[in-house]
Amino acid sequence: MRSPFYFIVKPTKGKRYNNSKEIGGVDFITSTSEENHIASNREAIVVSTPLGYNGEIEPGDTLLVHHNVFKFYNDMKGQRRSGRSFFTDDLFFIEPDQFFMYHDGKDWNAYDRFCFVEPIDVENSYIYKNIKEEPLMGLMLYPNDYLKSKGVKSGDKVTFKPESEYEFYVDDKKMYRIYDHQITMVL
Repeated sequence: MRSPFYFIVKPTKGKRYNNSKEIGGVDFITSTSEENHIASNREAIVVSTPLGYNGEIEPGDTLLVHHNVFKFYNDMKGQRRSGRSFFTDDLFFIEPDQFFMYHDGKDWNAYDRFCFVEPIDVENSYIYKNIKEEPLMGLMLYPNDYLKSKGVKSGDKVTFKPESEYEFYVDDKKMYRIYDHQITMVL
C-alpha cells in the first residue's frame, strides 16, 4: 500500500503519547492531558514512501514528526477525534512538511530546510546570568545539506535568531529544530 503524495507511518512503540516513564520497574504516568504537546509521541516508523519518491528515506526508517501528527483532539461536541493525519488503525499520512529529521538505521539526518542545535550551558561572564543555557547560542548537531554546502558542520558553535527554537528530545538529548535561514553566525 502506497500513497501518491504522503509517507505512511505508524507511531514508535505503537503509542500516540510518550506520557509514561519506568522507574524501578514501575510505569509512572507523567501526563494525563491529551492536549499537552510535550507528551505526544514525535517519532514515527515509515511503512511506505510516496509513489515516485526517490529520496534517502526508506520503509523502516524513523521520522521525527510534528507534535500534532498522533494527537487526539475534542470536536465541537466534546467527542474525542483523531487529527487529519490519521488513516486507519495505527497508520497515519505524513506530508513532507510534517517531519524534520530521519534516522536511517545509522544516524539522524536533518531533512529539507531544518537543522538541529543543542543548547549550551551559560558561559563565564562578568555579568551574572540567572539562566541555565546561553541564549541564542548552541552547538550544531545535525546541519542540513544547504548549511553543509556553506561550510557549517556538526560540532560548530552557532548563533540563531530569537524565537526560532522548537524544542525536541531525541535520544534523551535536548535540541532545537531551527530553519537553516535562522542560523546567523558560526563562532
